[in-house]
Amino acid sequence: MDSTSKTPEENLEALGIHLSNIRPAAGNYVSHVKSGNLIFTSGQGVDQYHGKLGDDLTLEDGYNAARQSMINLLNVLKYELGELSRVKRVVKILGFVNSTSEFTDQPIVMNGASDLLVDVFGECGKHARSAVGMVQLPNNTAIEIEMIVEIND
Repeated sequence: MDSTSKTPEENLEALGIHLSNIRPAAGNYVSHVKSGNLIFTSGQGVDQYHGKLGDDLTLEDGYNAARQSMINLLNVLKYELGELSRVKRVVKILGFVNSTSEFTDQPIVMNGASDLLVDVFGECGKHARSAVGMVQLPNNTAIEIEMIVEIND
């Protein structure tokens, strides 16, 4: 798929992904903050995958959880921007993977989010990234991801 000749929404549609409403905050914070031409999102977990990678969940489950977390983040961006074509560049994503101490494939799990960003945004979807293992995440979610994007005004 040539993601550069289509809008991000067209790319999502071709992938069979339909964006929906943003998930409600679980505390006293907001889903995102816009500062200048940057948007900083709060971390987004997932409702579909719970447990630890390396114990309760497979590597494939983790990849799919990261992909779903990124869809949740794209919902936030769509809510703020109206059109995802306003994204100039995905700057960085930070992924927290709920995993056992023996599990060391956090970067492979995070590829679920990274691959989706490149499929949706093309070259401007390529980003800096960190992937870290966590002993526990809220509600025993498998993953939580936050991101920073640069936008066109």
